[in-house]
Amino acid sequence: MINSLKIENTPINTQKAIFKAQRDFFDSQKTKDYQFRKAQLQKLKSLIKDKEEKIMEALAKDFGKPPFESYVTEIGFLYDEINFTLKNLKKWMNPKKVGTSFVHFPSKSKIIYEPKGVTLIIGPWNYPFQLLLAPVIAAISAGNTCIIKPPEETPNISHLVQDLISKNFAEEFLAVVMGEGRVVVPELMENNQFDHVFFTGSVPVGKIIAQLAAPKLVPVTLELGGKSPAVIDEKTNLTVAARRVSFGKLINSGQTCVAPDYLLVHENIKEDFLDELRATIMEFYGISPTESNDLTQIVNQKRYDILKSYLKEGKIVFGGAFDDEKRKIEPTLIEGITENDKLFREEIFGPILPIFSYKTNDEALAIIRKNPDPLAFYLFTSQSSTENFFLERVRFGGGAINNTIVHLANPELPFGGVGSSGSGNYHGKSGFLTFSHEKSVLKSGTWFDLRKKYPPFDKNSMKVIKFLMK
Repeated sequence: MINSLKIENTPINTQKAIFKAQRDFFDSQKTKDYQFRKAQLQKLKSLIKDKEEKIMEALAKDFGKPPFESYVTEIGFLYDEINFTLKNLKKWMNPKKVGTSFVHFPSKSKIIYEPKGVTLIIGPWNYPFQLLLAPVIAAISAGNTCIIKPPEETPNISHLVQDLISKNFAEEFLAVVMGEGRVVVPELMENNQFDHVFFTGSVPVGKIIAQLAAPKLVPVTLELGGKSPAVIDEKTNLTVAARRVSFGKLINSGQTCVAPDYLLVHENIKEDFLDELRATIMEFYGISPTESNDLTQIVNQKRYDILKSYLKEGKIVFGGAFDDEKRKIEPTLIEGITENDKLFREEIFGPILPIFSYKTNDEALAIIRKNPDPLAFYLFTSQSSTENFFLERVRFGGGAINNTIVHLANPELPFGGVGSSGSGNYHGKSGFLTFSHEKSVLKSGTWFDLRKKYPPFDKNSMKVIKFLMK
């Protein structure tokens, strides 16, 4: 399906006017009120409920997302995030009392959670509804205003978001700026002083965002990607592992930042596990997966051509068929990949899964460290010693033991990368904190004031201060 819907760039003058209106509205203090924040979150949830069918239709038009996937990964995900935020928001907003050293007696200390101000949120194309609005939920909860930049690659859902926001929220609070990211985002960041920028997308573009933010010292959250491994230990339930790996890899046709990017399978069970994977994929999508309505399209021709080029590397041991008209590639298992291959060096972002075997945990670790700092890490094992080995040695953003991708759906867990896979995190309270400034305040009484801490100092002054600060 080819998108004919066009996206026009929002003019610079309009961008500036929106920013100024949001700055003025933020300065009015209205966004700091608990009842205001609560009402906006409730309104957003209500609007999403009203538009559920339209949202799923738009996602289907953009790249053939099945309704089940659209609901679970885009709509239902946001319901959970909003519900969790509403349940806890008042508690999060309360100032936090903290201890105070006796040397400051008589004093008390607290942390005030203050909104940062006018924020910019830039969403990606792979989950163009959920990954755009989840940080908006966090920004609203913290009391900020938001300028929202949807992805141009998915015009149907982006126009729907624009329509939903512009018709139901004041532009001075939430506003959508449309256009090509490479044009509009630099315009926004160079012409306006944002208080926080939140970007979800690729590592190369994340570097550009960081460079644009640096001259103005704008804090940024970068949710990027990387080569996320899944290790299959010989001591595990192979049937369950095959199902969960297949689900995590093939939902959205692998166009997921936390999808398993490659497998490391213990050599003693590799052939048995490959058999389980083949059987699972056929169970999920049939003998002709490109005909399945449950397999999502590749988002555009550029991405499709890149993925097809990967099929020329290594040895295909399952799958490999594709449908140019539908822009679909069937789930494909590949062995024999070398370090020089793109499948080893680049994030795949598609339904292609390279498979490596290993003999020892150290050997698997050495392979992982050739693509360091993955956004996600997955391990299938029943041995606590193996679990501890990898958790202690692999640096990653987040992950799961005996599962894949589900960790990001728990709002109790912070979600984010480390090193080259990103900086900062969000979801639940972590999102609230990301968009908040933790203002520290120490309040002292005046009924007592120790004279010895002021000049001129003498020997007794030193004795007193050593007693207090020993």
